[in-house]
Amino acid sequence: MSIQKTMTINMGPQHPSTHGVLRVVVELDGETVVKARPVVGYLHTGIEKTMESKLYYKALPCTDRMDYLAPMSNNLGFCLAVEKLMDIEVPEKVKWARVCLAELTRVNSHLVWLGTHALDLGAMSMLLYAFRERELIIDIYEACGGQRMMTSYIRVGGLAHELPKDFEKKVRKMIKVIRERLNDYETLLTNNEIFIQRTRGVALLSAEDAINLSLSGPLLRGSGVARDLRKDNPYSGYENFDFDVAVSNSCDAYGRYLLRIEEIRQSLRICEQAIDGMPEGPYRAHVPGVVLPPKEDIMYKMESMIFHFKIITEGFKAPTGSVYQAIESPKGELGFFITGDGTTQPRRVRVRPPSFINLAALPKMCEGGLFSDVVCAIGSIDIVWEKLTDDVV
Repeated sequence: MSIQKTMTINMGPQHPSTHGVLRVVVELDGETVVKARPVVGYLHTGIEKTMESKLYYKALPCTDRMDYLAPMSNNLGFCLAVEKLMDIEVPEKVKWARVCLAELTRVNSHLVWLGTHALDLGAMSMLLYAFRERELIIDIYEACGGQRMMTSYIRVGGLAHELPKDFEKKVRKMIKVIRERLNDYETLLTNNEIFIQRTRGVALLSAEDAINLSLSGPLLRGSGVARDLRKDNPYSGYENFDFDVAVSNSCDAYGRYLLRIEEIRQSLRICEQAIDGMPEGPYRAHVPGVVLPPKEDIMYKMESMIFHFKIITEGFKAPTGSVYQAIESPKGELGFFITGDGTTQPRRVRVRPPSFINLAALPKMCEGGLFSDVVCAIGSIDIVWEKLTDDVV
């Protein structure tokens, strides 16, 4: 009669520290993780098929619900893909404004990650501080798009409307405050012995494994691979901005923490450049029948009213063809593959979600480590369920 030497337990799907509806089947030998298998499929929204059943304009709100912490990034990726399919060139002002909004989104996402990851490891105060600073960004979201979460402001061909009058003032205040507070964050965590013991040498992931698993974003750069689409394949005018790609060679959870802190600093640097150099000009491209006319024109110009009515009710026809557009979202490479068939609805929409792909690193990060470090490994990935497609579940 053989005696089982290991024990298999379920971590989740209800576990409060699993950053979404995630279940991890963990095989333990005492306190050591022998095997860790993430189980997905508890959350399925069918976003891709929903987008395929809608007009291009009406598919846009689906994107800001994929990752509720990065709505502007998701808006940007989808709009860039549609603009590539339609061969639309947006004004320079739109490019600079989009870059600023995308970097605000990166700071927003990283602040939530910082607060929740520290909370997972027992640093409760950090959550309150991170959410306090995040309010400054949420206020800018509200001024632009009218809502605090799932903000939808970027449109095909430009922006929903002109930037708010106090946009520059709000952004400059946010930059000043968060730059100062980042020093406080590091005072609390960077040299904190407890935080160091919980993260240094924990959730190790080599550069070779990161590349083989097709990882991206801070998880890839945290393993020493300097891959950033903003530098390697610039989009929306990123080639006009001076910033450094944050990289860590420690390959552990502590290095990923330091990397994201540096990414916040670099994002603030980009936002400042965007505000200082924002060019004058229209906030949308002039493409009648495709790009919505300014709202103020609708009440006074018959042509604008007709275009607005037809775009909203009938949509616009995209040419036959396929495009792929990727951006550097806060969690990694977010890509949109769109196929047009000459109608007003996309024939196929396929999304490359960074969190889902990055989750493949979890077994490598956990196996051979302690069971108490599994939550740290999950947190260092920064998982938000952008979507689960039909072929996943």
